[in-house]
Amino acid sequence: MAILNVSLRGTAASTSSSSLPSWPHLSNSVPFSLSNKPVIAKFPNTTILSPPKLRLQASFGKKTRASLSATMATGGQEVLPPALTSTSDPPPLFDGKTRLYISYQCPYAQRAWISRNCKGLEENIQLVPIDLQDRPAWYKEKVYPPNKVPSLEHNNEVKGESLDLIRYIDSHFEGPSLFPDDPAKREFAEELLSYTDSFNKSVFASFKEDGTKAAGAAFDYIETALSKFEDGPFFLGTFSLVDIAYAPFLERFQPFSLEVKKYDITAGRPKLAAWFEEMNKNLAYKKTRRDPKELVESYKRRFLAQK
Repeated sequence: MAILNVSLRGTAASTSSSSLPSWPHLSNSVPFSLSNKPVIAKFPNTTILSPPKLRLQASFGKKTRASLSATMATGGQEVLPPALTSTSDPPPLFDGKTRLYISYQCPYAQRAWISRNCKGLEENIQLVPIDLQDRPAWYKEKVYPPNKVPSLEHNNEVKGESLDLIRYIDSHFEGPSLFPDDPAKREFAEELLSYTDSFNKSVFASFKEDGTKAAGAAFDYIETALSKFEDGPFFLGTFSLVDIAYAPFLERFQPFSLEVKKYDITAGRPKLAAWFEEMNKNLAYKKTRRDPKELVESYKRRFLAQK
């Protein structure tokens, strides 16, 4: 019997679509005909860019399957392991497996976690969550002496620093590229990545004060940055490492500013509002999101207690 291998390659729409937009739903089977015999290619319910381009290849004796080229929108809910504490045993270190050490609450670790998901590496890079309030001694002694997250155990080495790690994950593993080829976009990406620390410090400082002036200037910068490229709603038009670098912090700044400072950071900033809307459709990112109430309470303890 002739069986078709089906590969789906999404094509971005010409308006505000990007590598991670809101994708129309696809049914779980598509009928085809080969040599006057009906063949049904079945695949799990998933989402694709619109419209899809089907690339068909007839083969014999192989199982019919469908794959998404844009694995940044991988479906299914990953079962997250519990955080390891001071009483937990270490994993079998340097045994050839790749491990990403994170904290579920840490925005810096979330950057690397999002990158791993966007590359479709859930089965290739094992998550090892650490309880930062009760971190195991072996983590500092045997894994990563700086004793921070994230860190990545790969090829018998452990690397750290979130901005370095997201680049490393993008360049050393298979999956969709998260950094543009266009020279102008690459240059702007470097500028935006360099600005992340300054941006965060400005917003953090405003949380300790009564006003929102410093934060307003920082968010205005973001709005301007999001206006530079018109081929999509993200910082570089299409989704990239830049969005990954900013997302964990903006995810926290928005609900805290609204509830505590009574300040809507998207008001008068339509590009930022559109960015939030599109990011919230990104399944790879959504898997890493925390409960906004949990984030607000965490920031209340951190900033309001200092006043």
